[in-house]
Amino acid sequence: MGEWRKVDRDISDALGEGTLWSARENAVYWTDILAPALNRLSLDDGAIQRWAMPEPIGWVAERAGGGFIGGFQSGFARFSLDPLVIDPMGDPEPHLPGSRMNDGKADASGAIWCGTMDMAEEQDVGALYWLDPDGRWAVMDGGYRVPNGPAFSACGHWLYHSDTARRQIYRFARTAEGGLADRRPFIRLAEEDGYPDGMTVDADGHLWVAHWGGGRISRFTPGGKLDRSIALPARQVTNICFAGDELDRMFVSSAATGLPESDYDGAFFEVFPGVRGLPTNLYTG
Repeated sequence: MGEWRKVDRDISDALGEGTLWSARENAVYWTDILAPALNRLSLDDGAIQRWAMPEPIGWVAERAGGGFIGGFQSGFARFSLDPLVIDPMGDPEPHLPGSRMNDGKADASGAIWCGTMDMAEEQDVGALYWLDPDGRWAVMDGGYRVPNGPAFSACGHWLYHSDTARRQIYRFARTAEGGLADRRPFIRLAEEDGYPDGMTVDADGHLWVAHWGGGRISRFTPGGKLDRSIALPARQVTNICFAGDELDRMFVSSAATGLPESDYDGAFFEVFPGVRGLPTNLYTG
């Protein structure tokens, strides 16, 4: 328990993010926002592929009907690989050309939840968006500097989302209609712990958080109490997903941006946490 390995010695992402487990491909995807690129690790043979993207891409999710949906700087887009074909769906923030999407994923209902942010990280213009299967979007919360997450509780009652710059993770109640209510501060990281980045929830209902600037991932109870941490040699840890047939493998991305060259910053890791995760949700649009 608590062991890790570096997946490939040649991987170095400027800003790794958006980890995604694909059961239908037995593969893990993750983005490099600043390259920009999309990576794929096959769990069948360990092969890694990398596709250059035409613009920054924060997150990807699988579509139930095949292919992907992604959060690009220019907005939502459906896309497929080999060959790369991108079908734009729309830009929710044409009035903010200096913003981009950062992190997002599908929920159990087949909708997307994702955040937007000022690329310069200077203005609190970021928002939490909801994209329904019909392609309609709505702002669900605002005022973020660097939004991260989101993650969904195993019971389905809560959505977790963070403002990384404020070191704050929030917990929202999910309404019967699928919306949000009652935003409350849930976990706040101390300065020495870094900043909360990407998150996921395990089968026991515990929340796993990546520590940007903290060099580790941590597991918190459903009540928000620190359960344990796993140290990693990367300083800027960014995102987490469970993977594998038994959902007992964990993969973690990191970022090298702003740091001197090293063997681990920007690397992609497999961690052995000793617990299982939840299945990946698909976007049904």
